[in-house]
Amino acid sequence: MAKQNQKSDPNYKIVAENRRARFDYAIDEDLECGVVLMGSEVKSLRENSANIAESYASVEDGELWLINSYIAPYEQAKTWKHEERRKRKLLVSKKELSRLWNATQRKGMTLVPLVMYFNHKGLAKLKIGIAKGKKHHDKRATEAKRDWNRQKQRLLKDH
Repeated sequence: MAKQNQKSDPNYKIVAENRRARFDYAIDEDLECGVVLMGSEVKSLRENSANIAESYASVEDGELWLINSYIAPYEQAKTWKHEERRKRKLLVSKKELSRLWNATQRKGMTLVPLVMYFNHKGLAKLKIGIAKGKKHHDKRATEAKRDWNRQKQRLLKDH
């Protein structure tokens, strides 16, 4: 029911998705956080011109940052243009920030951006996953499991 609501909502819109993250990382949990953006960045995002595939998040000096994300320049912004690959601040509570710092520093986890979207209020949000890198054999096991589930579905569908 939630997916129907999101599709019918005119403000909800997925801007960029990191599909490779679920293949390369074992994601333990995810977290929604706000993004501090300039006006030209928001207008560019509304045109679906962003990429978060090579980006990551990190906790530096008590703040959470999105590093190496790409937001294309907005052509109509002549005077107040933005840098395409600048560090962008992410907004989370202090409690969440300390939990993220703990996960990355002590447990060796990585903060991977999963989806950038506009929520139902029209605000830009980023869903980050607390993840651990998969080894090659883990990737093969996941792929074998996925193939087996596909075959099961085919067999059930035929009978």
